[in-house]
Formats: sequence, structure tokens, C-alpha cells
Amino acid sequence: MYPTMQQIEEASQLELCKWYRFLPSPGSSATASPNFREVMDSQKPIMDRIVERVKEGGGFTPEISKEIGW
Repeated sequence: MYPTMQQIEEASQLELCKWYRFLPSPGSSATASPNFREVMDSQKPIMDRIVERVKEGGGFTPEISKEIGW
């Protein structure tokens, strides 16, 4: 489940990196659904903001990557 914009703004770098690594691509949960465009339009700005915040926070460090795992 995608976080809200408020959750993104309040999240730690670790949490942001978890979302960045593990959230499915925007719209992928509705690929064969008639509401694909609606889902895509709601999830893309969220993922874009996660990416921005991860970069603003210094990106993935080796320590964060180890802690998160695959």
C-alpha cells in the first residue's frame, strides 16, 4: 500500500529508502484493471516525492542498504 504525502513528509531516510526499494512501480497493482489510469495518476506523484526525498537525504548509503536488505 502506498503511503500518503503526509507520511512521506514525516518519514525518516530509512523509511523513505524502504519505500523506494520495496513499493511496486506506480500503477502496477492495477495493470489489467479498468481504473489503471486513476491508480497510476494517484501513485506516480507519491513515488516521485519519495525519490526526491531520498535524494535530498543523501540517497542510499551502504549502511541503509544493508539494514533494509532485499
